[in-house]
This record gives sequence, C-alpha cells and structure tokens, in this order.
Amino acid sequence: MQEAEGYLDLIMATSEQSPLNTSLRCRMAQCAIDTLERLGPDEYNHGRACYLRGQAFRFMGQFNYAIDALARSADYDPCNIHIHLALAWCFKRIGRIDLAIESMEDALEVDSRLGIVHYNLACYWSLASNVGLTLAHLARAFELDADYRGHVVHEPDFDPVRSHPEFLALTSVIV
Repeated sequence: MQEAEGYLDLIMATSEQSPLNTSLRCRMAQCAIDTLERLGPDEYNHGRACYLRGQAFRFMGQFNYAIDALARSADYDPCNIHIHLALAWCFKRIGRIDLAIESMEDALEVDSRLGIVHYNLACYWSLASNVGLTLAHLARAFELDADYRGHVVHEPDFDPVRSHPEFLALTSVIV
C-alpha cells in the first residue's frame, strides 16, 4: 500500500506546482492500481486499499470506478473526511450534484468544524441554485477559515449565484 501511496503522492505533489500532463498522470495512477492488484485478498479489500484505488481512478478521470472504490472505502471508514470529499468531487464530475451534496452532508456529520466541508457544500449548493444554503455554508466557511474568501473570486461553482445581492454582500470584501 505504501508503494501505491507513493505514486499517488507524486501526482498530488506535482499538481500544485506544475501539473503533470494527462498521459503521465494516468500512467502513474495505473502504476498505483497495478501495485494494489498485487495485494492479497484481505488487504486488497481493506478500506485503505479501496481509498487508494478510488483516488487512482479519480486521477485517471474514471469517476464511476472511483466512486465504487471510494464508496467501499467509506463502508470501512465512514468518519474519514477525505473519502467524503473525494466522493463528492467525483459525483460533481458525473453531474450528480445531489449525491455530491449528500456526501458532503455526511462529512458535516463527522466534523462540522472544518471550513473545507462548508466551502464545498456552498459550492455544490450554488450549482444546485440554492442561494440560501450556499450563503449559510459559505458564511460558516469564512468564519472557520478566512482564507476561503480568496478562493471565491476564481471559483466557477459560484457563477450561478454570483450576481445575487446577498452573495455580493457576503463576499464584498473580495468582489
């Protein structure tokens, strides 16, 4: 599992500075999957291995496979925020905003004190055109971590509510 984590860590470490080209990212993710395939049956079906497979499929853009693996991982570790975040991310990419919201609400039940959870819920509620819940979660994200204010300007998920007067009032510091 450490070897597979290494491949995924390399993908993630390079994504912030200078993203890998799609081909290289997919090859590295496939290496992680191939490594996990060598695990015995008990380890292969372990929650951590399922999470790593899910992340690898996510990096490859194979969101349905990622969702299957991540959902199995969540069965093993329902209190892992990272699983809920990854699931929601994948659901958004297949156009299932309702399931992305559901996954983030599960994360909210695990820990409501994390700004990332409220920020992502605000994004997804915006995409669902629910201004009230967008504003409620965005305001809470700002309370928990003021750095999220800087992300709003460049976040296309807020485009559906960006011109709403209450959104403008909440984000007026950065608009």
